[in-house]
Amino acid sequence: MARAPTGESSIARAARIIAAFTADETSLTVSEIARRTELHIATASRLIAELTTHGLLARGPGREVRVGVRLWELAARASPTTSLRDAAMPYLEDLHAVVGHHAQLGVLDGDDVLFVERLSARDAVINYSQIAGRLPVHLSSSGHVLLAYAPDDVRERVLRRPMRAYTAASITTSGRLEHAWAAVRKQGYALLPGHVHEDATGIAVPVRGALNEVVAALSIIVPNDERASSGIPALLAAARGVTRTLSGRR
Repeated sequence: MARAPTGESSIARAARIIAAFTADETSLTVSEIARRTELHIATASRLIAELTTHGLLARGPGREVRVGVRLWELAARASPTTSLRDAAMPYLEDLHAVVGHHAQLGVLDGDDVLFVERLSARDAVINYSQIAGRLPVHLSSSGHVLLAYAPDDVRERVLRRPMRAYTAASITTSGRLEHAWAAVRKQGYALLPGHVHEDATGIAVPVRGALNEVVAALSIIVPNDERASSGIPALLAAARGVTRTLSGRR
């Protein structure tokens, strides 16, 4: 087991422990946390105990470790996406009622789309995204929208990295991705049939802030069939509503 770098602070090691959890893996054993963080298991165990004392982590019934309620509380209070989510929710609910499948709100975070809200239905089409979950920007409709309006250096960084395919339709080359961004800027939305899952179509539009900058993407995930594009008018109307709210217009 590799030890933490010499001179690394306890805060830095604690941050690595918290970052070991993912949207799909919310409970981990101490040994798995130690492996992921490259900390000695005794060090990981001690830091986990301290974080648990402060409510930042918690122990499950089988002694597994989970994110604590106190950490969730602090994150929700400090998140810069809170006002964005609040502004979007009324329109997201209306949009969800129209499409009957998934309606979601995503922001750009590094090379991923981070989903800050999602509304779904019981019998909705399959969707890999989830609240506080991520998808690579080159795969998702939200990612295409966010990258289409992102600074040049952000797009160039994405173009230089390997692009994993989820399906045969997934875009994995820089040329196709640049063409897709140009299409988003021309038509005002991204439509990606079968790019993340063969049975689903993702459609996304930009949400703008007070300075007319793109701050988020509003998207729907619907069945991959001839009716997929019918949700575009409702999606565009919802995005305009969120934009008006964020800019102070009603």
